[in-house]
Amino acid sequence: MKANHSDLFQPSIAGKREKIGHLSVSLCAWLIICLVIMVLGFTAFKGTALFRQQQASLSAFLTGVHWLPNQAKFGILPLLSGSLIVAAASLLLAVPFALGTAIFMTEVADQRWQRLFRGGLSILSGIPAVVYGLVGIVAIIPLLRTYLGGTGYGWLAAAIILAIMILPTLITLAADAFAAVPRDYQITATALGATKFQVWLTLIFPLAVVRLKTALIFGFAQAFGEAVAVQMVIGNAALLPTKLNSPAATLTSVITINLGDTAMGSNENNALWSLALVLLLMSLLFNLLTHYLMRGKKDID
Repeated sequence: MKANHSDLFQPSIAGKREKIGHLSVSLCAWLIICLVIMVLGFTAFKGTALFRQQQASLSAFLTGVHWLPNQAKFGILPLLSGSLIVAAASLLLAVPFALGTAIFMTEVADQRWQRLFRGGLSILSGIPAVVYGLVGIVAIIPLLRTYLGGTGYGWLAAAIILAIMILPTLITLAADAFAAVPRDYQITATALGATKFQVWLTLIFPLAVVRLKTALIFGFAQAFGEAVAVQMVIGNAALLPTKLNSPAATLTSVITINLGDTAMGSNENNALWSLALVLLLMSLLFNLLTHYLMRGKKDID
């Protein structure tokens, strides 16, 4: 039987295509790794210039309460505390609504309502941050001014806006955590006489707790790193918050406002790059904490 020449060359052509494909995806992976290393290295280099060139004290930088770069005062404690307080408060405001909505989506709503809710969450997550900031100025600020006094601008207004912004992330991740619990477990527990409340308390929540913790970390990280919406409503005063209506500032809001008005290499510019380095390190900490939680305990798998 005479062999077909096209069949003889087919394995060779397929092998070449496989090698080309393998080389392409490898190059893409290494390109991403190189970009990450470049971003980390560049930010670290610029962020340490304040300590290398201006000989600023690291302890004074971390614990100082005065942020006045034009006077060589680089204390970031008010900015760091503002970021942490705003992010934590937004999480406290958002978590009850996120858990309630996630439970409704997974246990009460039918498929049609679930699709409707997920579509709404997609719309919320796609709204630009500046729109949330405008809503805060028009709706939240006047309410806070009426009931709490002052200008209405402050860390509480920023926390409310951030709570709305992180709701889609929290709801989606919490709903996925609950939905990942096998239905067979719930059916078996119900057949053994457990009530709905007992099933949720002793079965679903313990199995989903690791993923819920991960959702909280993602929500906190998102709130911690938000800039535009926070800058529009927080008041932008580098002071330690003392009251509900106290104006404050965050790391991101200070960078957003001032970076474009500083000269490259100046004390002010180097100080802002140091803030960026702190933000980067905090983001890495959140990521490491997430990996630790997911590796330390396998909740459902």
